[in-house]
Amino acid sequence: MKAIQISAERQMSVVDIEEQELHADEVLLRMEYVGFCGSDLSTWLGRNPMVKLPVVPGHEVGAVIERVGAQVPEGLKPGMTVTVNPYTNCGKCASCRNGRVNACEHNETLGVQRWGAMRQRLVMPWEKVIPAGLLTPRTCALIEPMSVGFHAVSRAQVTDIDVVLVIGCGMVGMGAVVRSAQRGATVIAADIDDEKLALAREMGAGYTINTLKDDVHQRLREMTSGFGPDVVIEAVGSAVTYQMAVDEVAFTGRVICIGYAKTEVSFQTKYFVQKELDIRGSRNAQPSDFRAVIHYLEKGQCPIDRLISRVVKPEEAPQAMQQWADQPGRVFRILVDFSD
Repeated sequence: MKAIQISAERQMSVVDIEEQELHADEVLLRMEYVGFCGSDLSTWLGRNPMVKLPVVPGHEVGAVIERVGAQVPEGLKPGMTVTVNPYTNCGKCASCRNGRVNACEHNETLGVQRWGAMRQRLVMPWEKVIPAGLLTPRTCALIEPMSVGFHAVSRAQVTDIDVVLVIGCGMVGMGAVVRSAQRGATVIAADIDDEKLALAREMGAGYTINTLKDDVHQRLREMTSGFGPDVVIEAVGSAVTYQMAVDEVAFTGRVICIGYAKTEVSFQTKYFVQKELDIRGSRNAQPSDFRAVIHYLEKGQCPIDRLISRVVKPEEAPQAMQQWADQPGRVFRILVDFSD
């Protein structure tokens, strides 16, 4: 079957790979749309230390069930539109033992530690297949990245009395904006792109800051009556934004880290103590986060078309990836159309 493969730095092509065998407890999915994410871009650029090449990328899935194994529950039937939970969990490590399977020590994410979903058909354990109701497969490809942002808001324990600063308005950051607003918080979105900031306002942010143009510290002081934000969600993954999060969060605030910084980060550790900060990592998403995103998207209030920057066929994917690398700040999501 047809698949997209990254074989080396900046080398992507359409290849033919073997079909997977369907076992009794598995589901065969027909891929309709699969999204490229930041980790796929990093893999293509040769900057993803967690990936082993060659790899089939992709873990943001909009698919239709084609066949089910004999032991699959009746709730999953051929013809259903679904997405997938792309993470594995061993069931034995400390994270799994504590019920936080999204942070499994031995996780292998589709398209990173194991071959992913950029192919015509994919076999998955039935437990990892998530029905998406009346959503289209195209919309389903947005669920996973938004769920990561939703999970970060859960980690932050956001409530309606919080001021939340979300740094980075890509798909994950937008998920954090939406979920924070749903919980009644006052949301401040920060990014370097005015178009993304305008969209963040549409999706629930009450205030925006362009970190290239504005005095971030002064603007935050004005917006929070001098206190600083109660919660800062870092959704970029750079030394500058990590430092910004710690510097700008209010005393006794919560800093939630999603992004992986590509370089070492230096902190004034006195702020950890003086502010008595809660600094928390946020990794992947829980099944409940996927369900929450589906519920949000079913309401029809999400500007889906504005979140999808481009839809391409598999043969056009290398060119699209190059354009994303040339203008990374201008892309929300690129979807690959595998439908016939």
